[in-house]
Amino acid sequence: MIEKVNPAHPDKVADRIAGAIVDLAYNTERDPKIAVEVLIGHGVCHVVIETTADLDTREITSAIRRIAGNVSPDIMIVPQDKHLSNNQEHGFRCGDNGIFKGMPLTSEQKALSEIARDIYAKHPYDGKYILDQTRLIICQSNADSDSLRNLYPNAEINPLGDWTGGTSVDTGATNRKLGSDMADSVTGGGLHGKDLSKADVSVNIYAFLKAQETGKPVELCCAIGDEFVDGIPYPVIVEAARKYIVAVGGFEKFAEWGLF
Repeated sequence: MIEKVNPAHPDKVADRIAGAIVDLAYNTERDPKIAVEVLIGHGVCHVVIETTADLDTREITSAIRRIAGNVSPDIMIVPQDKHLSNNQEHGFRCGDNGIFKGMPLTSEQKALSEIARDIYAKHPYDGKYILDQTRLIICQSNADSDSLRNLYPNAEINPLGDWTGGTSVDTGATNRKLGSDMADSVTGGGLHGKDLSKADVSVNIYAFLKAQETGKPVELCCAIGDEFVDGIPYPVIVEAARKYIVAVGGFEKFAEWGLF
């Protein structure tokens, strides 16, 4: 059983805005420290940013409107907590306490990911998709249900009929769709709106990739300040995550679909 939401779902819009702001921070320096929370809906986008980076609110506003349209931005930028900043003063160390899990993707999860991408390529609007063994549920806004039914004759299509979604009718918040981003690898930490020093980003990516490589579950725990995780120096884990983020096109692109 798995659920995917597409990049136009309100929660994914929030994730993408957070990712775009992290990208802006990385444009100012190689290793900024940043954490972003976004709440968007009904014409307003609230953003709280804790960071060491020198960010331009005009660039943030431009990113918000590029992703979400003509919404009113409410932006707060504050310095990152001194204890968190001091933790990384002499090089990368684990940026948070947490437990992390990487799970190999199932064929069902991979199949739904492909279905979601195929539908979104034709209908780039708010949508949610569920696959439960043989039951496929497709809720796609701004699309003709009959046309979707022709493509997926065995699916349950828009149970309440054709609909229009997006942030004008629903709210979105960062890291609210972790199941869609991580499948069975979900634990407590969110992937989006944070820099690479944060374990929620780097250790989650590392554990997920290791599970795909080995075909076996990966379970890890760490404490803030740890210099090794899974017997590996934390800077090595950070660089593995950095390579992954660069490969997918940055934090905003990473936020579109998550890890699969």
